[in-house]
Amino acid sequence: MRKEDTVKLISSEGFEFVVDKKAAMVSQTIRNMLTSPGSFAEAQLGEVTFPEISTTILEKICQYFYWSLQYASGKETEFPIEPELTLELMMAANYLHT
Repeated sequence: MRKEDTVKLISSEGFEFVVDKKAAMVSQTIRNMLTSPGSFAEAQLGEVTFPEISTTILEKICQYFYWSLQYASGKETEFPIEPELTLELMMAANYLHT
């Protein structure tokens, strides 16, 4: 996979997730950062840092991106969310517009 086909998402603890750009574009916020006119540092570097999102939550969000791509066709399946992650995950999802 080519570097320009991926994006690096960095958690508040500094953990890096390298994901397909197509998967990351599930998030409207990330899409805007990577494709908006102007010179967002995120678009130039191909990485986005989330100082308010923990590694555990960002990992779950990355899983959701791939799940969303796979099941966007309308298959009825649920994305598993552990109850203890629900509140933090909802706040992150709201920020990311996912």
